[in-house]
Amino acid sequence: MKKFSLSSAPVILLSAGVACVTAAWAAPAWAFTPFTVRNIEIRGLEHIAPGTVYNYLPIHIGEQVDDQKAQQAIKDLYSTGFFKDVTIARSDNNLLVIVQERPIISSIKMTGIKAFSKSEVNGTLKGVGLVDRHIFNHSILDQVIHGLQEQYEGMGYYNARIHARVEKLPRNRVAIHIDAKEGEQATIKQVTIVGNHAFSESRLRGLFSIGAPDAFSFFTKNDRYSREKLMKGLEKLHNFYLDRGYLNFDVESTQVQVTPDRRFVYITVNVHEGSLYHIQSVGLTGNLIVPRPELEKLVEIKPGEVFSRAKINDTNNAIADKLGNLGYAFANTTPVPKVNEKTHEVALNFEVDPGRKVYIRRIEITGNDKSRDYVVRRQFRQMEGALYDGSLIRRSKMRLQQTGFYDKIDTKTVPVPGHPDQLDLDVHVSERPTGSFSIGVGYSNAQGILFNGSISQNNFMGTGNALAFSANVGGLGTAYNLSFTDPYFTPDGISLGVNLYRNDTNLSTLMVAPYQEIDYGATVTLGIPVMQYVYDYMSLGFSNTNINLTSGSPQIYTDYVNTFGNTATAVTVGNDLTYDSRNSPIFPTKGVYGTLSLRAAVPPAKLRWYKAEIKGEYYHPITSWLTGGLSGRYGFINGYGGLKVPFFNNFYLGGPTTLPGYQTYSLGPQIGGYPVGGTRELLFNANLYFPLPGLADNNNFRMSVFLASGWVYGVNSNTSGSIYNYSNNYFPNLSEMRTTAGIGFMWISPMGPLRLSLAVPLDKKPGDLTQPLQFTVGNNF
Repeated sequence: MKKFSLSSAPVILLSAGVACVTAAWAAPAWAFTPFTVRNIEIRGLEHIAPGTVYNYLPIHIGEQVDDQKAQQAIKDLYSTGFFKDVTIARSDNNLLVIVQERPIISSIKMTGIKAFSKSEVNGTLKGVGLVDRHIFNHSILDQVIHGLQEQYEGMGYYNARIHARVEKLPRNRVAIHIDAKEGEQATIKQVTIVGNHAFSESRLRGLFSIGAPDAFSFFTKNDRYSREKLMKGLEKLHNFYLDRGYLNFDVESTQVQVTPDRRFVYITVNVHEGSLYHIQSVGLTGNLIVPRPELEKLVEIKPGEVFSRAKINDTNNAIADKLGNLGYAFANTTPVPKVNEKTHEVALNFEVDPGRKVYIRRIEITGNDKSRDYVVRRQFRQMEGALYDGSLIRRSKMRLQQTGFYDKIDTKTVPVPGHPDQLDLDVHVSERPTGSFSIGVGYSNAQGILFNGSISQNNFMGTGNALAFSANVGGLGTAYNLSFTDPYFTPDGISLGVNLYRNDTNLSTLMVAPYQEIDYGATVTLGIPVMQYVYDYMSLGFSNTNINLTSGSPQIYTDYVNTFGNTATAVTVGNDLTYDSRNSPIFPTKGVYGTLSLRAAVPPAKLRWYKAEIKGEYYHPITSWLTGGLSGRYGFINGYGGLKVPFFNNFYLGGPTTLPGYQTYSLGPQIGGYPVGGTRELLFNANLYFPLPGLADNNNFRMSVFLASGWVYGVNSNTSGSIYNYSNNYFPNLSEMRTTAGIGFMWISPMGPLRLSLAVPLDKKPGDLTQPLQFTVGNNF
C-alpha cells in the first residue's frame, strides 16, 4: 500500500497505512497542489457515523487545502484509533476521505481463568477499551495478554499460558476468545533471611504471611507464592526493625528462585541491620497552645529508649488529636531527628504548629438513600456552628457504626471560600441492607436439629426503628418473639422497646431435672442516655408460666406444684444500668462493657422474688491481630414475703456459651442425680482472640484460646423433698468451682452464629457430665 502516491489520473492520493503511519506523516519530496475544497466525501464507513469523522477532520468546505493540511488530517483521523487505514484524495475540487475501519468487537469469551474473578478481568478489559461494540485494536489485546501473564507470574502461576484467538465475523466484526491454562500455583519451599543478628530467623519469618508449608497450609494456602504478599512482608520487616531502634536497616536484595519445573519457589532476603540507636533527648518546640506538661504526657517515646518510628507516629497523632479537640483542625506536629552516627543516639524534637482555630459551618450528609436525614444527623455530637472537635467527630462516627445501618462512614472537611476560620463537614455513608428474611437449619449438641426463621427490619422505612419477628423450633421446644424498638422515642434519645414472646420448653431433652414449661408474656422498656457510653434501661413486664411435670421430675418440683399450682403469673419491674465503649458489639477488639441488672416480681401477681446480676467484659489489643479479653458475671435470686424462688427461675451453667467442655445446664447441685440449677451463679472467662489463619481481613470469623471457671449453687443438694431448703450463701465454696481450658471458633453465618469449642475440664469430679467437643449452628433459645 502506498504511503503517498501521485497518479496521472486526475485524483491525487495521500494515505496512511497501519505499519507505516510514521512515514506517512513525514514530508514527501513532492507537493500537494493547493486547492479550495468545494465538497467533502467520506467513503468506507461501516459502523462509525460520518459526523464522527467530520468532528475529527481539520479541513472544512471553503478552506484551502495543501500538503501540510492533508498530512495533518491523516494524522488526526488515524490517532482516533477507529481506522487501520486513512487516505486523503482529490477529485477535481472535491476532497475524498477514504477510510478502512478497524473491526467492531462482537463478543469476548474467557475460559480457564480461575485465579481472577470475572469482574476483575472485565474491569481490566473495560479500562483499555476491549468491550463489546467497541473498536478492536489488536495491539491492545496483545498488551492485555502480556499483562495477564505477568499477573499470573506475580501470583506464582509460573506455568500459566494465556492464548488469545480473534475470530473474524461478517460485517467487519470480530469475536475474541481468551483461553487460560493456569497450571498449579508455585509452592514456597523455603524462605531464608540472611544478615540478621539481633532477631532470630524464625521470628522474622513470622512477619510474612507466606512461607514454607505448615499445619494450616492446606486451608490458608500460605505456602503459595504471591509477589504482592512478599512485598507486604518486606514492608512489615522494615517497620519491625525501625520500631526497634535499627534506624539504618535496609533490605539489600530479594531473590526469588524458581525451580526448573516452575513448581517451587525459594525466597532469599538479604538484610543489613545496622546499629542500634537510642533516644538521647526529646523536646517540644513551636506554638504549644496548651500547657507543656499536658503535651509531654502525650509523648510516647522517652530518653534512653530505643528509637521507634511507631512511637514517634503515635506521638504525632496524639498531639494532633489533642489540639484537634480544641478546634485546631489542621494542627501539625513534625518530628525532627538529629542523628549522632558516632554515639548511635538521636536527639528528637517535635515541632508543633497548631494552625488556626476553625468552626464547623455546615454538616452535609450524602449516601443515605434509605435512612432519613435525621436518622444520621441525630447521632452527631459535633454541632453546626460549633468549634471543630475531632473527638466529637470520631465519637459521631462510632455512634453511626453502632447503629448497624452503614458499611462505611467517611468524613471530610471542606474549606469555606472566603472564610479561613470555617469548614464544612461532608459525611458520606454507605448503607448496608438492614432488612432480612431467613429460614435456616442448625444443630447443637444440646438441642439437636434446630429450625429457625425470622423476618426483621432494623431501619424500618428509614426511620431507624427496628421491627422483628422470629420463630425457632428445636429439641428444647419452640420459641416465638415479636419486638419493636424506637431508639429515639423522644428527641433527647430515650428509647422505647416492646417485646411479645412465647416459649414452649421441654427440659427433659437435657441431662437436667425434667419438666415442661409454657411461658408467654410482654415487656416494655425505656432506655435513658445518662452520659457518653452509659444507658439506663427501665422495664415493666408480665409473664404467665405453666408447668407440667414428668415422671422423672424430682420431689421438690412436685411439692412446689402441689403448694402453688402449676400456673404462675408474675409482674416484673427491672432496671439495667449499662456501660458500653466497645468498638464493635460482635467481635470487639477494644473497650469495656458492663451492666448492673436488677429485677423483681411484685404484687399483685403470685410470685415474689428479686434478682441481681452484674456482668463485665474488657477487651484490649495486644498486637494488630491479637486481642485479650476478660469477662465475668455474678448473680443471685431470692424470694421475699415468705415465698421462695420458683425452681424454673434458677440459674444454669454448662455448655458452649458458658463453660465449654461440660454438657449444657449440667453443672451445679443435683437432686436425685439430676442437676437442678441454683439461685447463685459465678463465672469468669479469660480469652485470647485472633483471626482464623489466612482470613485476617474477614470480620465474620474469629478464634480464641480460653480459660473459664464457674459454678451455680444456692440449692441444698442433700434435700430429700423440701423446695424451701435453699442456701443463703452468697459466695461459693471455691473447691466446688469447675474450670475448663480450650480453643474456640465462631462464625457469623447466614443462619446465625456458629460456635465450635474443644475444651478439657481441668478439675472434673465424680458425676460431672463432660462433652469436650461442642458446637451449635443457628440461634439458641
